[in-house]
Amino acid sequence: MKIAIGNDHSAVELKHIIMEHLKEKGYEVLNLGTDSEESCDYPVYGEKVGRAVASGQADLGIAICGTGVGISLAANKVKGIRACVCSEPYTAKLSRMHNNSNVLAFGARVVGSELAKMIVDEWLNAEFEGGRHQRRVDMIMEIERKE
Repeated sequence: MKIAIGNDHSAVELKHIIMEHLKEKGYEVLNLGTDSEESCDYPVYGEKVGRAVASGQADLGIAICGTGVGISLAANKVKGIRACVCSEPYTAKLSRMHNNSNVLAFGARVVGSELAKMIVDEWLNAEFEGGRHQRRVDMIMEIERKE
């Protein structure tokens, strides 16, 4: 499985920690973020991750900025993306099980590296349950089609 990862300047260190964690678990990682701590614009990297997932270049995406909010908003503007900001593992797990999220976002200024690894692991290990949840995901996607 290939995972696209993108970040702004606030998350360079955490991105590298998460990339290494993913590689240790056997995932292929596509680095779409900055490697510079010079100020940059998170929407650029949220869009890159979203487009990589939407196009099939990556199976899933991880987006990291200061809080995870801005970069997730940018990723969610890409058609077909369901990005969720998660600051703890339970929400990450349920975002996959119930919402079929395909981009995980979190904040480098909000979670530490060990918590971030737990969030990533719960998210990746969860599977979409379908059923009543599929109907709701379909409703979300219908809103997107109307735009």
